[in-house]
Amino acid sequence: MNFDPMIFFAILGGLLLLAGLAGTFLPILPGPPVAWIGLVAASFCPYARIDLWILVATGIAALAVTIMDNIFPSAMTKNSGGSKAASLGCAIGLFSSIFLGPPFILLGPFLGAFAGEMIHDSSDAKRALKAAFGAFKGFLLGTGLKAATVICFIWIFLWSIFWRG
Repeated sequence: MNFDPMIFFAILGGLLLLAGLAGTFLPILPGPPVAWIGLVAASFCPYARIDLWILVATGIAALAVTIMDNIFPSAMTKNSGGSKAASLGCAIGLFSSIFLGPPFILLGPFLGAFAGEMIHDSSDAKRALKAAFGAFKGFLLGTGLKAATVICFIWIFLWSIFWRG
């Protein structure tokens, strides 16, 4: 059996795109950049005809979405009246959810923001709850944007192999 580097790059690209899709929901893995690297890997395969301008545009999109994903939870928390402690709690809750399992990926940012705000000012649970909902909305917005971007990358990959080639 011969090693075909062209097929290797197509398979590697597909696997990285799937890993990028998983990374949209797992906070430890940067989904859009990993998926973009999958597109770059696939571009080395003649079966996947991905033009340079597509790689540049998707690279910019991956960078922009990654930056926005890091800004949305803090901005939405602040917009909801939360403090920096709630934003930090949101980030800690998101990170700790990795170790607690899939249900906590959604609950972690909310509970973390609530706990952070309560540590900052334990006299106003209503405001802490509002800040936690703001952090949660920001997390969902960022995750949805990442998922949509990576799904577009996957579509570009499939289109370039099956319909463009």
